[in-house]
Amino acid sequence: MSLDTSPEEGLLASSTTLKALLDFSGDLLAVFQADRTLSYVNEAFTRVLGYSSAELLGNTMDSIHHPLELRAVLQKFSQAQSDRKQNTPGRCRLRSKEGLWLAFDFEVSNHLHTPGIEGVLVSFRNVNDLRRLQAERQVISDVVHALNHTSNLDQLLSQIHQALKKVVYAENCFVALREPATEMFHFAFYVDQFDPPPPPQKIARTCMAYVFRTGEAQLIPQKEFDRLAAEGEVELVGSASPAWLGVPLKTPTETIGVLVVQHYQNENAYDQRDLEFIDSVGGHIALAIERRRSEEALRKSESMFRLLFSRTPLPKWVFDMETGKFLLVNEAATKQYGYTEEEFRRMTVLDLRPASERNAGDDIWRHPSLSVFHQGQWRHQSKDGRVFKVELATHELEYGGRRVRLVIAQDISERQLLEEQLRQAQKMEAVGRLAGGVAHDFNNLLMVIKGHTELLLGSIQPEDPSRRKIEQIDRSADRATSLTRQLLAFSRMQVLQPRSINLNSIVDEMGKLIPRLIGEDIELAIHTSPDLGTIRADASQMEQIIMNLAVNARDAMPKGGKLIIETSNTELDGTYRSSHPVVKPGRYILLAVSDTGIGMDVETQAHIFEPFFTTKEQGKGTGLGLSTVYGVVKQSGGFIWVYSEKGKGATFKIYLPRVDEAADEVGHAHTSTQVMRGTETVLLAEDEQDVREVAREFLESAGYTVILAANGEEAIARVEEQSGQIDLLVTDMIMPGMTGLELVRRLRQHRLDFGVIYMSGYSEQAAAEATKADQTAIVLTKPFSRIAILRAVREVLQNKPKK
Repeated sequence: MSLDTSPEEGLLASSTTLKALLDFSGDLLAVFQADRTLSYVNEAFTRVLGYSSAELLGNTMDSIHHPLELRAVLQKFSQAQSDRKQNTPGRCRLRSKEGLWLAFDFEVSNHLHTPGIEGVLVSFRNVNDLRRLQAERQVISDVVHALNHTSNLDQLLSQIHQALKKVVYAENCFVALREPATEMFHFAFYVDQFDPPPPPQKIARTCMAYVFRTGEAQLIPQKEFDRLAAEGEVELVGSASPAWLGVPLKTPTETIGVLVVQHYQNENAYDQRDLEFIDSVGGHIALAIERRRSEEALRKSESMFRLLFSRTPLPKWVFDMETGKFLLVNEAATKQYGYTEEEFRRMTVLDLRPASERNAGDDIWRHPSLSVFHQGQWRHQSKDGRVFKVELATHELEYGGRRVRLVIAQDISERQLLEEQLRQAQKMEAVGRLAGGVAHDFNNLLMVIKGHTELLLGSIQPEDPSRRKIEQIDRSADRATSLTRQLLAFSRMQVLQPRSINLNSIVDEMGKLIPRLIGEDIELAIHTSPDLGTIRADASQMEQIIMNLAVNARDAMPKGGKLIIETSNTELDGTYRSSHPVVKPGRYILLAVSDTGIGMDVETQAHIFEPFFTTKEQGKGTGLGLSTVYGVVKQSGGFIWVYSEKGKGATFKIYLPRVDEAADEVGHAHTSTQVMRGTETVLLAEDEQDVREVAREFLESAGYTVILAANGEEAIARVEEQSGQIDLLVTDMIMPGMTGLELVRRLRQHRLDFGVIYMSGYSEQAAAEATKADQTAIVLTKPFSRIAILRAVREVLQNKPKK
């Protein structure tokens, strides 16, 4: 039928207006002659199916109808020809020129006797998208149904596969799951036209592994595979497939595997819509697998689950989201809040809030801010009225046909206290640095005071009236020296002499002295572990710790009581660290000192290690005792905690790192008062002029020749000027511009054969480095006496390495 015929040959063919209207229609329109040959198709028909008019007109549509549906379509056509008044509907699939089967709803109407048409008019409506959408919904419905009614994972995946084939080509399909412990992929489901199910394996460069690694759905036709292979992302394993589609199986927390479909013949078998659909199905499959795994685990350990719920140390409960009433509570909740299970069941979650914050109309459990999983902090009140802060983690779920929330509660009062203690420790660290700096400068002043008093006392007669005054100055300087040593101990800057010791020997020795210190009305009990390990610490500082804690305990028991000193081996693990964040897990020696005294409240405990903090009345204490203990413990690499309640005594627990070394014998060095003289040449480098002058007088009084230098550069210049041998260098450890350590290194470059004595106001770390670098070096802690420096000089000169 030609569209260029004359007007009398038919209205349809001659009316360009009508043709334009028909071409504008979204439906596919076709006119058939009585013998079913096509005489007209509109533009939509050719556009959707891809054929030209020349390929269709004059032919039947038998070749593009689906073979299984052709007989039914012919019946509809015959029915329409025999009934002119009734339109005949139907459904069919037509093959496009690209070979795709498209779904249509059609309606046949008889216009064989209608002027201008004179044929059978068929209107095809493309329902491919609608059917696809319906099929996708059905697949999702089938997946959800299988999830809810199939307990066996193999059956579940098989049913999902059957549902999947309703929408996409899935004759070649598999589900690969990754086992985190072994990093192996095993194939929970596998159907394929060519390859058998593979064994569990590690596959690093397959398309499947690429999807798992990237966590993204991938459509990989042959061209894309070639590109990825060239980049080293993938490699061929098994049979090649020109159309490959894989999606990651993701749970809310992790990627557990990959779902793959592939076609071995048609490169265009899958498109982006297929990718999006399979990806959505993959999400359901992941949840289904995860749910099945969880259900299987729950079935295997149901009794364990009940035990964990009831015995877990954290309070747990389940409450109804509509009413807020408790449905289940565990034992920890009853202990934490003081209510019995029966009392909980008569309460709502609102009843746990402090009385002042309750509001009968405030149904917080249905607040829109509460997501499926919620975490937050709340104030709760126990049955006895104690108000405390808790951190809640809640999860919405189904329980017994109700919408409920599972709640895990953690009392964070102690954690907040620990955080406050950490802030306090940081503040103490800053105060310690300040105290250490002050003590360092003060020691230089004391060096001058004590040095000159010693020189004065050596130059006047015993009967001189001024001698008593000078001795009083010397005693006051000694007291000031003791205070600065405590400041240095607190700030962890004093010079220690660590050795491997068994703490039991220290405790035993101190046990002989403490009774005279604490008085007869206080009972002393000592419990030491016979197999106690070894620590590396300064023995005298350990004595100071025990002494200070004993004095502190004595003052806390004005009416008498009991003082207990204990030692034991212990190991601190991650559990202990959870409540003591600054602790490093490992093996420790525990020194515990307890008393039955008046105890301390929380506020006092927060300040007891601060320098100058004291609860004693004016003039009865310096406030440095416990701060000294704190500093020595920290400098020794340990930790100290106090446990106390008002009226219930106190316990100080000190944890010191245990070492795998044999303990040295603890003894006290013999202190001879003999002053050894000499004639050697000494280079004295000290930036403080007054200290430098005192040290010079000490040395010259014993016959030594002294060369003075105010700093490191000047000391080097004096060496270069000196024609004779320099036997000894006495240098301050900390000087502006150049440290004592650097000065020694610079002078050693000239291969000078000299001994070394370092003078230090603190700098324990530098002192340790100095003695480590030179075993013959000695460290003198300021302020030092004339006897101390002269004895040190003779010791170094006698041990000086020979040329």
